[in-house]
Amino acid sequence: MTLARAADLILDASAAGRGIGAFNVIHLETAEALVAASAQAQLPVILQISQNCAKYHGGLEPIALATLAVARRAETPVAVHLDHAELPELVDEAIALGFGSVMFDGGALPYDENVALTAEVARKAHAAGVYVEGELGEVGGKDGAHAPGVRTDPAEAQAFVAETGVDALAVAVGSSHAMLDRSASLDIELIAQLRAALDVPLVLHGSSGVADDVIAQAVRAGMTKINVSTHLNGFFTRAVRQMLDADERLVDSRKYVAPGRVAVADEAARLLRLFALSDLSAPSALSLSQESA
Repeated sequence: MTLARAADLILDASAAGRGIGAFNVIHLETAEALVAASAQAQLPVILQISQNCAKYHGGLEPIALATLAVARRAETPVAVHLDHAELPELVDEAIALGFGSVMFDGGALPYDENVALTAEVARKAHAAGVYVEGELGEVGGKDGAHAPGVRTDPAEAQAFVAETGVDALAVAVGSSHAMLDRSASLDIELIAQLRAALDVPLVLHGSSGVADDVIAQAVRAGMTKINVSTHLNGFFTRAVRQMLDADERLVDSRKYVAPGRVAVADEAARLLRLFALSDLSAPSALSLSQESA
């Protein structure tokens, strides 16, 4: 199957009132696991590469080319997206490499600077046929849209979308990045207000910290693109740790990395079904993994 366009996947999900999973790639094994999850769930997925991930790999190109290659070999619709780019030049590179969508993160900037930079990124991306996600928290939010207590104002969000031309908007509704437990409380009423105020899909960052039932409520209220990273990283790490603890003589990294890949694939498939509101009765592996952690 050819590489899917994130725009098509997001707009289809939004029109159907479903959510779509957007999961962060850390290394090649993650990308492989997420494509396997898509095949397992028979649902589309978005693979995300962040600015931090590009830095870890010494630049965007190595991990991007590997991820794009894995996505192109998928049997189900898989898109590749640039996540949390704070540098416009990184967006330019992603477009040149073949990314179909990008996120420019100006959420920590003063409102006027965020608007100006995001609008310029959107203009250049749209000229290349690339879908653009922006981010908005509150005016002058020091830690961006996902600092504790920050909330996106619907009227300001409406103005931001109009002034920047972004195709999707990451909003602050109570989630926070890198949470290790799933205790975040989302403002479901605010999500509904934002959905009513905007004509672009909404994006939930920091979803690792949100429980299954709350995510389902958020999707029903109007959230479409659901980003997850830390939660899946935990499954990978616990599986690797279990293998190493069981056999101290293991030296071939493939033998302990492979179970991590399987663990991510299984949980990501479950999340894809959850976000699509297609399998809310599926048991979560989280409680079992916490017991064995």
